[in-house]
Amino acid sequence: MNILDKIIDQKKQEVSEAKKKISLTQLKDAVVFNRKTFSLKESVKSGSGIIAEFKRQSPSKGIINDKADVLEVATSYQKFGASGISILTDSEFFGGKLEDILKVRSEISIPILRKDFMIDEYQFYEAKANGADVILLIASCLSQNQVQEFTQLSHELGLEVLLEIHTEDELKHFNKEIDLVGINNRNLKDFKVDLQHSVNLKNLLPVDTLAVAESGIYSIDDFKFLKEKGFDGFLMGEYFMRNENPGIAFEEFIKDVRN
Repeated sequence: MNILDKIIDQKKQEVSEAKKKISLTQLKDAVVFNRKTFSLKESVKSGSGIIAEFKRQSPSKGIINDKADVLEVATSYQKFGASGISILTDSEFFGGKLEDILKVRSEISIPILRKDFMIDEYQFYEAKANGADVILLIASCLSQNQVQEFTQLSHELGLEVLLEIHTEDELKHFNKEIDLVGINNRNLKDFKVDLQHSVNLKNLLPVDTLAVAESGIYSIDDFKFLKEKGFDGFLMGEYFMRNENPGIAFEEFIKDVRN
């Protein structure tokens, strides 16, 4: 069993427990449930394109930064020009929590991506009830039908969809309703990074697809390479979070990009 299989098994248990604690009705009654969401698609088009991530840990890297405050980091990301903020909400493997999104929602005015392993309709209502604007669909753990159904549900809730793919076969999960396509530079099964593989995969997408490079962007050179190859967005987490002050690290990176 690879790490992705372990994560999905754990996620099924977590969702089952969550349903027992909070009903769909309670989620729909949340204060932020009916708020008008922000568009990541438009924000990426008009801004830096960087979706800066708050991530405490990962299965491949262990603890990255368990001291940083999510509100402090998120507000810094916005201040220095992030197009969006990605917040890991998986607890067991990434040290995240849904409350992280709710904590920063009222303090920032750019889109928030709930980054998690979305396998059940309940999670989409959770995302909306906690202030997310965008959800991640990971092709490697969903069927084509699930991607289509979850995309429709997301749009009904006013949420945008970032579809993550890594292989040519996963291109079959794409449909015209998808808002953005993320190409993971890191293979979730063995965690190896290959930027050229992502470029090759991007070139197989329809020409008007908004493409986001995800993970494994460790330098300004990596960023420039992917930008030159036509990527519109860049989801980056570890590069900033491994610093004591992720907000300052992001500010310095943005300055390098603009120079």
